[in-house]
Amino acid sequence: MWQLDHPWLLALTLLAWPAWRYLPDYRERQRALRVPFFNALSQAVGQTPKRQGLRRHLVQLGLNLLVWLLLVIALSRPVWVQPPLLHQQPTRDLMLAIDISQSMETRDYSLADGSKVDRLSAVKQVVQGFIQQRKDDRLGLIVFGSGAFAQAPLTLDHASLALLLEQVGIGMAGPNTALGDAIGLTMRLLEHAPERDKVLILLTDGNDTSSRVAPLHAASMAAAAGIVVHTIGIGDPAASGDAKVDLDGLAAIATRTGGRFFRAEDSRALQQVYQTLDQITPHQVSTLSHQPKRDLFWLPLGAAMLLLGVFHGGAALRVYWRRARPLAQET
Repeated sequence: MWQLDHPWLLALTLLAWPAWRYLPDYRERQRALRVPFFNALSQAVGQTPKRQGLRRHLVQLGLNLLVWLLLVIALSRPVWVQPPLLHQQPTRDLMLAIDISQSMETRDYSLADGSKVDRLSAVKQVVQGFIQQRKDDRLGLIVFGSGAFAQAPLTLDHASLALLLEQVGIGMAGPNTALGDAIGLTMRLLEHAPERDKVLILLTDGNDTSSRVAPLHAASMAAAAGIVVHTIGIGDPAASGDAKVDLDGLAAIATRTGGRFFRAEDSRALQQVYQTLDQITPHQVSTLSHQPKRDLFWLPLGAAMLLLGVFHGGAALRVYWRRARPLAQET
């Protein structure tokens, strides 16, 4: 489909009439022999000289009008609008906060073949599959123990994110658990993110023992910043000390931010948790459309130049033939 980018310039076609009406004829000065009895001579032969000008030459007048119309069309910039190009970009920022405290080395999670692995290995296996399913989201990774650290910023490079997750080891961030600091770090990382939907998935097997900010207070601040926190408890509530998971505290954090709390007692339950999260945090993308335009102004411009070339070239050839014919007759 073609269109004019500047259709208002078509009003310039109206200038053709005042130009034809008020501009003087173009006259070309040539050497001539002046005689005082020219009028008497013309009367004697019965011919009256005519004043030839642009207005009297209808063919050239029509040509000039057509050329002017083509130039105005070229100025109006005709373009060919091509089919739209669609680009999809993610509208969700999703952070993963994983507990890597010392208690995560407990080997109480069963794989599909029945073998026992530590909690962090089971978490890694399930999270890797979750990352692969979130192709349209920007994902980031936070690890926390005695403190919280950004392992990977928000990125669409999920292959690098998966590699960084694989390099995480137990105890790298200290032996204790800092839930509130993990939530606070998430707020800083998502503070300037342009996306509207911001989600934190927080996974831990212990209770908060070393945060500088209380988890519930951090949750209230996250809710005010528009961050939804989903919490996953994988520890043993009957344990003692740092290994005892505070299920009520995790549920309160999720409730305060509008998220959900999950309990994953084994690897199969953990897999179901992430499947549920994939459903309640659906892929959302915004579609951007761009229609490329191809300029066509050269078509009317080229047609105008071609018409002028043909007309004036034909006129030059006629003059040449008229001059060459008498010379051929004399010879």
